[in-house]
Amino acid sequence: MGQISAEITRLPGSLLSGNQQALFVFSLGRALEVLPVGTAYVVWTGIGAVGSVALGVVMFNEPATASRLCWVAVTLVGILGLKATS
Repeated sequence: MGQISAEITRLPGSLLSGNQQALFVFSLGRALEVLPVGTAYVVWTGIGAVGSVALGVVMFNEPATASRLCWVAVTLVGILGLKATS
């Protein structure tokens, strides 16, 4: 089992994970007050995707190749474009 998945099997890790998930869903709900559903969901999932790549590079020494960073940039441009047109 990986380091992060092992932490979720322990009570502190489970509580932290549950609290974060509740915060994320609350944040999505707040975003839905001012953004259309499609835009809010794309922004929400895009932040998660870009954040996952960044944490993988920083915490787990995953490669930060030019092609990976290019696709992260494309994702960010898409998020910003949807937000700008909403």
